Amino acid sequence: MAEIFDIGLAWDWEFDRDFIFGVEEQCTALKLSTFRIEPHNIESVTKLVKSKKIFFRTFLDRASDSTDSFIPLAKFLTKSQTHIYNRYELVDYAKDKANMHLALMGEGVQVPYSIIVSPYNTTKELELSLTELAHLGRPFIIKPANTTGGGLGVVLGAETLKEILETRLHHKNDTYLLQETVQPKILGDNIAWFRTFYAFGEIILSWWDHRTHIYRVLTKQEERKHKLQKLRSIMATTHKICRLDFFSSEIALDNSGKFIAVDYVNEICDMRPQSKYFDGIPNEIISKIQFHCAKQTRIQIKNAN
Repeated sequence: MAEIFDIGLAWDWEFDRDFIFGVEEQCTALKLSTFRIEPHNIESVTKLVKSKKIFFRTFLDRASDSTDSFIPLAKFLTKSQTHIYNRYELVDYAKDKANMHLALMGEGVQVPYSIIVSPYNTTKELELSLTELAHLGRPFIIKPANTTGGGLGVVLGAETLKEILETRLHHKNDTYLLQETVQPKILGDNIAWFRTFYAFGEIILSWWDHRTHIYRVLTKQEERKHKLQKLRSIMATTHKICRLDFFSSEIALDNSGKFIAVDYVNEICDMRPQSKYFDGIPNEIISKIQFHCAKQTRIQIKNAN
């Protein structure tokens, strides 16, 4: 007879400790059982799950994308009755920036002017017209469509064709986006650049300075004062497309008054708390995300019964 846990929490990054323990606390408050899967026990847990001695009703995976030893468990649970937050096939689609760019455009969401460049190993010659380059403007941004996370592989402030050619060689099997640089509006003392979260059914908004990476809670009063409700509809549309349970996006309000989705889906959100790290997420926001994770787990279990 399997020992059943309401949620399995897989994590491997030392800076995730506060987030994972906070989710556990919220689950305990709702009388939900939890089980932590960590590098020291991943092999034994995988064997127990495969032998049906342990079963997770839901599963939050913040490890298999970075640590290979978590992959066998992830693959096994995919074929089980466990509800996986951020299903892997959905993540594969959503993390491709080229996919999301085109899908958001199709839904009427403003995105930066971009040129999608085929992988080097598919097409070695780079075909760009002078008109396209002129429209792109300078400086521009070079982004790999898939090989990103925390800004990995992104080139800001690019100016030349040479930079495009050289950057494209770093990830030869990846599509690249050449993207115009968005100039955000100034709203009072704030740059109109936002980090927005979709967290288990709830949309949470924050100011985010793209130069310093400093967060600040966006209050309801500020949302009304600056007429920022459009942020919520963009996030709702993004969720409709990607269907992930938990992700973040970057949205900017430019000088012409247009809301522009700048970075579409970050499927593994950095949950370091601001109380410990200057560029961390405000603790108030993290607490909301932890609560909504526990709440959604309770709903998921109730619906499954």
